[in-house]
Amino acid sequence: MLLRKSLSLTDCDIKMDGDSGRFSGYASVFGGVDSYGDTILKGAFETTLRRDGKPKMFYGHDAFSGIPIGKWLTAKEDDKGLLVEGELTPGVSLASDVKAALKHGTLDGLSIGGYLKAGDFENSADGGRIIKKWSRLIEISVVAFPADSAARVDLSSVKSAIADLETIQDFERLLRDAGGFSREAAKTLVSRAKDLFALRDADEEAEAKQEAEQLAALALRMRSIKF
Repeated sequence: MLLRKSLSLTDCDIKMDGDSGRFSGYASVFGGVDSYGDTILKGAFETTLRRDGKPKMFYGHDAFSGIPIGKWLTAKEDDKGLLVEGELTPGVSLASDVKAALKHGTLDGLSIGGYLKAGDFENSADGGRIIKKWSRLIEISVVAFPADSAARVDLSSVKSAIADLETIQDFERLLRDAGGFSREAAKTLVSRAKDLFALRDADEEAEAKQEAEQLAALALRMRSIKF
């Protein structure tokens, strides 16, 4: 499933290197519990960094319609988390805007985007996950709203994730991870969907499953709309 995780400026510890366009910070911190109840363990990024190299750099997860605003020069784990150093691309207008905003402190977060597969994590007692491995880290974005981990939704990835749904818990996680819903909002939506589908006869199960998938897709589309 496509997963995005964001950190606030206090956790990212972003540092600008004068006017060079270079900056560094933590894109992920190990051992804590985030707003979704998930914990990322040290070593989670080792395989993808070794196999796939450094991820791309975007602003606001605009990986599917925009161009990179720079490049990550280094991406490595230390005892604290995933430490990255990047350089913004000269001559790219958005990169210049991001540089100015970082220096002024109006951009205040980093967010990672990548994929988890079955076996990459274990369920925790409180409904979250202990994430031991990221199957693939595809990008690290500079973001304006680090609390909103999915300001833009990749609907092609959502479609694939919907096809892999097997349990109600999978449905809740899809809404949280790809849709940016809080844990409480995801549970409320799933609970309401369960009530509606329970009214159907058993021979309408296939139709109910299709409508559940449509509901998930609609919810994610609604979550991605900017007002």
